[in-house]
Amino acid sequence: MNKEALLVIDMLNDFVEEGAPLEVPSARQILSPIKKRLKGARKKQIPVIYVCDAHRDKDEEFNYWPRHAVSGTRGAEVVEELKPERADFVVKKRKYSSFLGTDLELLLKELKIEKVCITGVFTNICVFFTAAEAAMRNYKVVVHADCVAAPSEEAHRFALTQLKEVFKIRVE
Repeated sequence: MNKEALLVIDMLNDFVEEGAPLEVPSARQILSPIKKRLKGARKKQIPVIYVCDAHRDKDEEFNYWPRHAVSGTRGAEVVEELKPERADFVVKKRKYSSFLGTDLELLLKELKIEKVCITGVFTNICVFFTAAEAAMRNYKVVVHADCVAAPSEEAHRFALTQLKEVFKIRVE
């Protein structure tokens, strides 16, 4: 059996809460499905890895996105319903891909992970670039369609279609 990990990407207050700077309203609808996946993964002792935006105070990304997920602020914290547990891992990122400038790949190698199952937001940005890069790094990738969300249904569907057709990623 492939050694797998469950990734939870950017399920942070600044993306999920009503009125948040980069609110994805449909992110609140994926809380319950992600909770179920977390419970199942922990029961099977599958590593859970939270990948979280953690921007610097004057991050260049704020030139084109509203100020969000500033390291050390409440907005950069995982939403209460999905808080990491003691045995979980947390990787902080500043760019769209969970691999760029982080120690995610080192962690995956240490855990001998071959397959990543992806949940979180935004389907069309951080989920998309993480899934694509994982596939290009030869990981088996599954994106759980009921556990990812984007600002619009169109962006969500387009990203999932691209992941399936271009990268041959399993979307289920």
